[in-house]
Amino acid sequence: MRDAAPTTIYLKDYTPFGYLVDSVHLTFDLADHATRVTSRIAFRPNPDATDRTFFLHGEDLTLIRAAIDGAEITPDVTETGLTAEVPNAPFIWEAIVEIDPGNNTALEGLYMSNGMYCTQCEAEGFRKITYYPDRPDVMSTFTVRINGDLPVLLSNGNPSGKGKGWAEWTDPWPKPAYLFALVAGDLIAHPGQFTTMSGRDVALNLWVRPGDEEKCAFGMEALKKSMKWDEDVYGREYDLDVFNIVAVDDFNMGAMENKGLNIFNSSAVLASPETSTDDNFERIEAIIAHEYFHNWTGNRITCRDWFQLCLKEGLTVFRDAEFTSDMRSAPVKRIHDAIDLRARQFPEDNGPLSHPVRPESFQEINNFYTATVYEKGAELIGMLKRLVGDEAYKQALDLYFDRHDGQACTIEDWLKVFEDTTGRDLTQFKRWYSQSGTPRVTVSEDWADGVYTLTLKQRTDPTPGQSEKLPQVIPVAVGLLSPNGDEVRPTEVLELTEAEQSFEFTGLAAKPVASILRDFSAPVILEHDHTDAERAFLLAHDTDPFNRWQAGRSLAQDTLLRMIKHDAAPGADYLDGMLTVLRDRDLDPAYRALMLGLPTQSELAAALFESGETPDPMAIWTAVETLRQATAQHVQDLLPRLLSETQIDAPFRPDAEQAGKRALGGTVLYLTSRLDGGIKAAEEYAAADNMTRQLTALSCLLRAGAGQAELTSFYNQWQHDRLVVDKWFALQVSTATPEATVDVTRALTQHADFNWKNPNRFRSVISALAMNHAGFHRPDGAGYELLADWLIRLDPVNPQTTARMCSAFQTWKRYDAERQGLMQAQLTRIAETPNLSRDTTEMVSRILGA
Repeated sequence: MRDAAPTTIYLKDYTPFGYLVDSVHLTFDLADHATRVTSRIAFRPNPDATDRTFFLHGEDLTLIRAAIDGAEITPDVTETGLTAEVPNAPFIWEAIVEIDPGNNTALEGLYMSNGMYCTQCEAEGFRKITYYPDRPDVMSTFTVRINGDLPVLLSNGNPSGKGKGWAEWTDPWPKPAYLFALVAGDLIAHPGQFTTMSGRDVALNLWVRPGDEEKCAFGMEALKKSMKWDEDVYGREYDLDVFNIVAVDDFNMGAMENKGLNIFNSSAVLASPETSTDDNFERIEAIIAHEYFHNWTGNRITCRDWFQLCLKEGLTVFRDAEFTSDMRSAPVKRIHDAIDLRARQFPEDNGPLSHPVRPESFQEINNFYTATVYEKGAELIGMLKRLVGDEAYKQALDLYFDRHDGQACTIEDWLKVFEDTTGRDLTQFKRWYSQSGTPRVTVSEDWADGVYTLTLKQRTDPTPGQSEKLPQVIPVAVGLLSPNGDEVRPTEVLELTEAEQSFEFTGLAAKPVASILRDFSAPVILEHDHTDAERAFLLAHDTDPFNRWQAGRSLAQDTLLRMIKHDAAPGADYLDGMLTVLRDRDLDPAYRALMLGLPTQSELAAALFESGETPDPMAIWTAVETLRQATAQHVQDLLPRLLSETQIDAPFRPDAEQAGKRALGGTVLYLTSRLDGGIKAAEEYAAADNMTRQLTALSCLLRAGAGQAELTSFYNQWQHDRLVVDKWFALQVSTATPEATVDVTRALTQHADFNWKNPNRFRSVISALAMNHAGFHRPDGAGYELLADWLIRLDPVNPQTTARMCSAFQTWKRYDAERQGLMQAQLTRIAETPNLSRDTTEMVSRILGA
């Protein structure tokens, strides 16, 4: 049966639910294909509601019994829920439903993963478990009894009873249904303990499948660090007696913050030096922190409706970024965040999928778990903190927690605490939440009579549904350097609030060199006509780590664009700048590794398109390869010394110090491989004693056109470890040449280990295809066709993953007419697929511009 046609839901139409829920009692009688869920819910009329229609959401449920105050009723049941006549007074609703977790491949609601029962209820999965007002502003305490013969039976809150074949859990904190969780399986606990700042002992457990016990220690320590950090920095203490994390193999996202029972994609929690890279360790640390921080920013204070999703996600992403900055390197973290924002969010902001941080409408909420809501939402929190200052930010957050604990809130509630704390009027700042698109800030300079004038202009181009844009509040952090490289004016924040504003700096002996948008102080595109010499100067002298990196990045981009447009040779300013960076032993090795990175091929395509050129993916790939080769040759005398300096004799530690050395060592090994054909990389592979070193060496070999024997040995060594095999799949597609990418991808989809129904495995191959820029955009359209084939196949099984991966086509109008036609044909083919899900229908329609 075809999914219900998408219906547009509007923020302006919000009304509170007609009934409050005082308590929820659920009983689960587990069975693979016939789980019975008995609900007993205490409702009462909501005095603030104007509509008293009693509608409970429900999908894919078989109703066995329904009753009100003990009397059986026959409600009006549809595919999306039920309605019933109810008393205008408090009453008890009872229902028994039957569901089929064993055949639930969408991974929403209650489903099974390798014999384990688990749930995913955000955003609207609870309606696939039982009939309920499945909306975030309906909050209640939950008591859950689980009956089943599996050894471990878990739910939210604190354990309140157990016996042979059953367990009961009680969550004393009111929560919306999207935070409900249940896990039942043959699991082993890695235990821990944390004492809160008030002296309460909390039992910690990381639950894993047998065989994964040795991959838990890092995750447990990350959890303890997160709990301590949230106490020290935000004054937030954990509020239950137990905190459980469960690793699940089949999961659509990274993790879920269910109250007291966080469910994690295995890839986001399991780690060991032998099987995980440094990037894996850092990602795991950040995700564990993110989900734990949600206990206050998302659980204790949740969002009133899904339009307010950025309220919990943007704030929590900002908090986990602060945490990572404190645990590791703040400049490196800030640069990584900017790279990610530009690679993922900027294209979204400036294409057919553009939407505000707080959308005004949606058809399928799962499609709005986006980089705009998460990453741009976090940037808005950072700007707000920069504008009001650290102390005022702390006071506002304290007021937020005090005023709104236990409530479902809005962006207006969030901004009001800042207005009440600081006295600022944030009406204009609020436009960041309602206007889509990336603002562009254009810079012009004037120097006369000892006065330096900086003129800033802002504009935001039209986006779908928003043709006119109003000026926004943009904090622009600026520092000034003298011609000899000294900082003559330290960083100060200019508040750009008009379409055009000028700022004067006096008392200067000579015309300064401006360092603008320091620390990436706002998520904007800066348009500043620096010369290569000025960028080289900033690369050598800027005291702001972010802008020093940005100077090198801009040099690289300008060099590459000249090579693409004019067949120019690599510029000396860039090559000499990289030589200087590599020689500077005072720089953090991780920072030096980042400095040597190049803009992504997709970024270059965007830059060409914005300059009026039609990007040629093959020409972009050729220019990037040429510049990498030129860089290797230019710095070759330094490479042996740097390889030696980055060797680590101490036992493996996944900390910033060692990870930084391995990052720089890997970059140097890659440059070396371009000169020796992979000889040194083969030696490194043979000597590797951790996954970072082994995978880096294998990548260098493959990119050098070698490594097939090592690729086979790697698989033979790790074929028993599903997370490492994911890496093996992804590496082959990401390192394939443009001509070979589609063939490599197609061959891997025929591999015995390619389980396309597992989201991690599917992404390791099909997402890697979409991310291999030149390979995906092969002129004959084979990459487009292969991606569309797999999306059509996956959609009836897992609509969420399918819909998210449609975004690979979102830049289709950027390319030449022939490629546009080929992509449009595949998008149309997807759109015309019978019984296409609501999730995918909405995404494809938006991309096509329907």
